[in-house]
Amino acid sequence: MTWKRISVKKVMLFLSACALSAACLGGVTAAAEQAPALARGCKAAYLCDWQSGTPVFETNAREHLPVASMCKIMTLVLCFEELDKGLSLDETIAVSEHAAGMGGSQVFLEAGGEYPAGALIESICIASANDSSVAMAERIAGSEQQFVARMNERARQLGMKDTCFVNCTGLPAAGQYCCAHDAAVMLSELLRHAEYFAYSKIWTDTMHHPGDRVTEMANTNKLIRTYRGCDAGKTGYTSEAGFCLAASAVRGDMRAVAVVIGAPDSKTRFDGAAGMFDHVFANYTHKTVLAEGVAEGALCPVKGGKKREICVRPSRRVSVFCAKEDAGGVELRFSLPQAKAPVAEGEQVGSVAVYKDGVEYDVVPLLANEPSPKSTYFDALQDIARGWGF
Repeated sequence: MTWKRISVKKVMLFLSACALSAACLGGVTAAAEQAPALARGCKAAYLCDWQSGTPVFETNAREHLPVASMCKIMTLVLCFEELDKGLSLDETIAVSEHAAGMGGSQVFLEAGGEYPAGALIESICIASANDSSVAMAERIAGSEQQFVARMNERARQLGMKDTCFVNCTGLPAAGQYCCAHDAAVMLSELLRHAEYFAYSKIWTDTMHHPGDRVTEMANTNKLIRTYRGCDAGKTGYTSEAGFCLAASAVRGDMRAVAVVIGAPDSKTRFDGAAGMFDHVFANYTHKTVLAEGVAEGALCPVKGGKKREICVRPSRRVSVFCAKEDAGGVELRFSLPQAKAPVAEGEQVGSVAVYKDGVEYDVVPLLANEPSPKSTYFDALQDIARGWGF
């Protein structure tokens, strides 16, 4: 395998759509150090870019703390992963005495009553329902205890080293803790499920019970209504944990995740998250370093093909998260080993790795932008003839 090193300057000359290709992650760190006092008065906070996971601001981000109902973010991750495995939103789930007796934030499910899975999941997203959380846990894993074991296993898979779940609700329990960084990680994972947004943006709704009884629900994440672009999040509160929030907002092509733990009051947690969103949207961007379309100057050699070299294109746009005012060198390393004919248009023939400061930032497949059928005997004769000058 051979590597073609192409500087950003050269790429910019070839790609008119890459005028913003001078992205610099080093500037992210510098700008983060200049961030104003965000989430003032909170025990911990964390702000990052969702696409790249790049941290922008943090304070006590790895400290082990109770996070109350923010634990339900992982509960929801497992719920949506179960939907991916085939659980139907219309499936009716019987509520146990244990689930119905949870207390705290709840929608007053009836023991022995049956509810659609979609309604239970919605009530967790909107109303932070403890009873619905346990009902879903028992359906998915057989018991809350077994479900919690899955929560901890999933946390390990996601690299959440400073988290331990004891229950699926976030109700106070000895040995249960999380941190601001890990809360951002699990919310980021939840955001990968498109179905989640069908519930996360709902402001008010009702839970219908057997016998025509209803429970009114209101979204506990007030930023859904008050902050432009906020479309996801989970609150938490106990006297032990204080006021907590993990939320996400999007503007343009940039999505950010903000976490606040241990705020002294509800207003402070929402103001803290809103302030962090304001900071990242005002000071950071995603700069394109390789646009969609033909990657000029990058050719794939083809063995035994009618075309001995073919043009290639990236499978998607390549961008780098960085501070708006920063510029620096981003290196694109094209890997284009010789392909063997026939090559179809759209077939992957290589990759391009984006490096910043010598560290790999992203890798994107390179696709054939044109076909190269297998060379025939007559093609070979024509090549010989051309070589003789006929």
